[in-house]
Amino acid sequence: MRSERRVRRLVDGEGTAHRWTVRHRHAAGAGCREVLTLYREGVRTRIVFRSGAGRLLPDGLLHSGCVGDGGGELLNLHRPDVVRAFVDEARERGLLDGSGEVDGWELFPAVVVRRARASSAVRTSGRSGP
Repeated sequence: MRSERRVRRLVDGEGTAHRWTVRHRHAAGAGCREVLTLYREGVRTRIVFRSGAGRLLPDGLLHSGCVGDGGGELLNLHRPDVVRAFVDEARERGLLDGSGEVDGWELFPAVVVRRARASSAVRTSGRSGP
């Protein structure tokens, strides 16, 4: 069985290599959070999903790395295509320029749309996948 905690590698559309991990964290009085951490060239960016109303995190009901908006949209942060969509969206917004923390929920709707577009493009091109 592969480890969900390992550091993985992803190359974005500009050819920049990122290393990434996903962790579930707890903070006293702050509830749960799911953290997608991106590392590149000495820069560390954390995309953080905090628990809250209408926000779904792994808590025994969802599997590790899964985040959802309560409206039926779920994203698995262990999937490279999902991470790539977050990297692309964050890069376009200038959020990967320096180390820091980003609210993952602000990126979530755009990533859902980005993935739907990519999925539609694959279907209309006649390609199929597993």
